[in-house]
Amino acid sequence: MSAPEEMALKVIAHIRTAFPTKFGIPRQSGLVDSLRGEVIFTPEYRCADAVRGLEDFSHIWLVWQFSGAVREGWSPTVRPPRLGGNTRMGVFATRSPFRPNPLGLSSVRLEAIEHRPDVGPVLIVRGADLMDGTPIYDIKPYIPYADCHPDASAGFTAQTRSHHLNMVCGDALWAKVPADQQAALQGVLENDPRPSYQHDPERVYGMEFGGLEVHFKVDGETLTVTGIDHC
Repeated sequence: MSAPEEMALKVIAHIRTAFPTKFGIPRQSGLVDSLRGEVIFTPEYRCADAVRGLEDFSHIWLVWQFSGAVREGWSPTVRPPRLGGNTRMGVFATRSPFRPNPLGLSSVRLEAIEHRPDVGPVLIVRGADLMDGTPIYDIKPYIPYADCHPDASAGFTAQTRSHHLNMVCGDALWAKVPADQQAALQGVLENDPRPSYQHDPERVYGMEFGGLEVHFKVDGETLTVTGIDHC
């Protein structure tokens, strides 16, 4: 018997993060370890038995949907932003969200499992690269001996590894950021949230993060925060 050509997936959970929009989200999971997220299961899967033993793992895989980038149809090639937005690569040689099936895969650190009376088990994770409310289709434990390949080839990403900016922000502005969000926001800004093809030193960028509207400019390797306001 041949397998069916299509399969329906059930959303088992959603993640809560500090990113209400796509702008500013780290390009890969784990780049900003201080980013906190909460994986909250949908009612059907709010079962403590379903996560029994997961607390013994330090990291997990999240299989999720690029819910902010769902399109009709697909293209065999895409233009990775880190290559300047002009060079085309095969879609299966990239992690572009514009795929035949808009699925994402992220490795995150499992900090804790909280059992809450109203929503059941909640996974507290660090380092997620997901937008707030992203639907999750599956969760699997990260197994070091099988999942880690230190000698793996990095392909074109070897030349596009993220660079770090020096963040400058006045004390009065930075005091507007809650203390428990400062390390995460700083990590996001230092990882350069701009599109890779934009380099205008006079352009002011705006990014929503954890209920704040953050404005900044980038000149060379220095990112200067110009404003922080509550959304």
